[in-house]
Amino acid sequence: MGLLSRLRDRRARRGVPALEIDSPGLSVVVEAFDIAEADSAALARSPRWRPEEPAVLRHHLDLPPDQVERARELLAPDGWELRHDGRWHALRVQRLDALHCAQERARMAGLAQRLGGDWIGWDALQVTHS
Repeated sequence: MGLLSRLRDRRARRGVPALEIDSPGLSVVVEAFDIAEADSAALARSPRWRPEEPAVLRHHLDLPPDQVERARELLAPDGWELRHDGRWHALRVQRLDALHCAQERARMAGLAQRLGGDWIGWDALQVTHS
């Protein structure tokens, strides 16, 4: 059983609904669209980000239409979902930290480049608490 599955099970036992890509109440808490800015700096300047809670990490991609299915095939094994709403987005629920954000940024930039596209940036969403 993976870490994400254990987290979901533990949250469910406590009566807390597991975070999903389409969970109600999601809002952007971190944005990182400046290629020169470190992911750690983006996280540090984001007062709304709650590091102890999972987030939906969303990478913004420009992909050639004939490469979309290939991108989907490459991303799916690691739990990424590829969606389009004017731009392509790779989304996954995970905990955010600087190391994992940087690793995923490099992965997405490399993937987009290999497929003839471009990586635009990333943002993260968490459920807004009242």
